[in-house]
Amino acid sequence: MKTQERSSAGVGRGAALTAPAGDRLPSPPRERKPALAALAVLLVLLGALGATVLVMRAGDRVEAIALTKRVPQGQPIPDSAIKSVMVAEDSDIKYVRWDQRGLLKKYRSAADLVDGTVLVGSMLTKEKGLAAGKAVVGLSLKSGQYPPRLKEGDTVSAYRVGRESGSGGSDASDGSSDDASGRNRGSGNATIAEGAKVQSIKSGSDDSLASSGNLPVSVVVDKSDAAELTAAASNGEVSLVLDSDGGS
Repeated sequence: MKTQERSSAGVGRGAALTAPAGDRLPSPPRERKPALAALAVLLVLLGALGATVLVMRAGDRVEAIALTKRVPQGQPIPDSAIKSVMVAEDSDIKYVRWDQRGLLKKYRSAADLVDGTVLVGSMLTKEKGLAAGKAVVGLSLKSGQYPPRLKEGDTVSAYRVGRESGSGGSDASDGSSDDASGRNRGSGNATIAEGAKVQSIKSGSDDSLASSGNLPVSVVVDKSDAAELTAAASNGEVSLVLDSDGGS
């Protein structure tokens, strides 16, 4: 009996000693990093603020029409000469918006417009063709008969050059001293037209242009000067001089 009691007591003590060994020790709490959490919150706030600023800026800009090439005064503005640009909205500036580009067919340029111009309403007009009392005369000029940097929109004066621009000559007897306008070519006044406007200049790699060596130029002049200028041009007797206040 005593032997059994001792064995039972031994087993009980062994069980009592081994029982706590099955329980794990509590793990230490994880270390928190408040700096990283604050940084994450800050980044989120900055992203939201940036998006808000972009939206606000987008609301202050409008899509307008800008030119990609020169458009002379009185000419229509073709679709090939426009592009879309974003500009700051201004209640004092009446931009022609991109969604209004279909209306351009009803208008013409009210002035000489250069490449890069952002269109506003005052640059357009519904008046078609030339102003009253004006005419367009085409010229074919050789080197030396026009300024080297002549461009569309320049203001020029046209002069008669050649043997008939002097004060008389051997041809006076055949009646050629009076031109189409009734002016005497031998009068010593070589001026044909003043304040003429260069409407267009043909340039490029055209074969006929290259072979002739001449520069085709169209000028807008008073109708009273058109006949004389045309007659002089047909004889190759016209020279253009750039006016001091001309050009753009």
